[in-house]
Amino acid sequence: MNQPLRVIVSGGGTGGHIFPALSIANAIKALRPDSEILFVGAEGRMEMQRVPAAGYKIIGLPVAGFDRQHLWRNVSVLWKLWRSRRMARRIIKDFRPQVAVGVGGYASGPTLNMAAAMNVPTLIQEQNSYAGVTNKLLAKSAKKICVAYEGMERFFPKEKIMLTGNPVRQQLLDCKLSRAEAVTKLGFNPIRPVVLIIGGSLGARTINDSVMENLHQIANSKVQFIWQTGGYYFENIKRQLTEKGCPANLKVTDFIQHMDEAYRAADLVISRAGASSISELCLLGKASILVPSPNVAEDHQTHNAMALVNKEAALIVRDAEAREQLIPLALTMATDDAALSRLGNNALAMGLKNSAQVIAEEVIKLAE
Repeated sequence: MNQPLRVIVSGGGTGGHIFPALSIANAIKALRPDSEILFVGAEGRMEMQRVPAAGYKIIGLPVAGFDRQHLWRNVSVLWKLWRSRRMARRIIKDFRPQVAVGVGGYASGPTLNMAAAMNVPTLIQEQNSYAGVTNKLLAKSAKKICVAYEGMERFFPKEKIMLTGNPVRQQLLDCKLSRAEAVTKLGFNPIRPVVLIIGGSLGARTINDSVMENLHQIANSKVQFIWQTGGYYFENIKRQLTEKGCPANLKVTDFIQHMDEAYRAADLVISRAGASSISELCLLGKASILVPSPNVAEDHQTHNAMALVNKEAALIVRDAEAREQLIPLALTMATDDAALSRLGNNALAMGLKNSAQVIAEEVIKLAE
């Protein structure tokens, strides 16, 4: 093709949608440096800051999610959806994309729906093992559906499905430190086990409470903990630790700057079961205890976690049981080398490498 490749990438709302979207965009740029990529997100959501920071232009739609608890509130949601569809039509008409990519999130619905109606080929990337409502609707007109788990034909037409895995942040795979060096850099003893606690991009209240309620057990163990609380919870947790005393073997932060080094240091990871987190754990071959969030559509985090649990690639603790069970289980697992090795190796076997490049190649094929 002589003309530049023009691609719309739509979706967002959480880091779990934005990281894959940016990875796909970067992979397209690597394969086709002449490409022009425009992001379409939702006004007021995380992507409106993260995408420009990564060097891409983004336009926000006034779209919002449906309130399933209070149906009467959806009058304004329908109005915003109508306005978003009109805006999406104008964006597509002005930008003239050769292909549109949807990664999930509020904005992907009106954008890809309108793109398909205007005869622009579409590709959707479903990150979870249980497909969301938006992607199930968009699948009818999509040319290609890239998935991260086997068995997705129960949601999508089999002939459109391609098993690609989820793109992850490339720097996580490029850590230059050994485990011992990473642990030492954290100020810990490399001979003792390390547990990494992460609750997603915003933190997780249940996981944080589980740590706070078991400080005594942590303090009396030889296991070392790195705890990312999330910015929303950090100040309150810091105050509580000042009152109660912070164990020497517990390092607390609101945000981990060098996530690659934290993963390298960790023998065991405690995490929510978002799609991006699980993909990272598999590609890095990390043993994990997953605590699915109960506050997500279609309970998809539980489905994500069970995809690993069923292959003995992770353990699961239900959110309602975490305060009592999570830290005691972590302390037991962290000192069981055989169990850690089994979980890590099984997780590694589930990892799909080069996902962003594989998806980017499919995007380019559709455009051409």
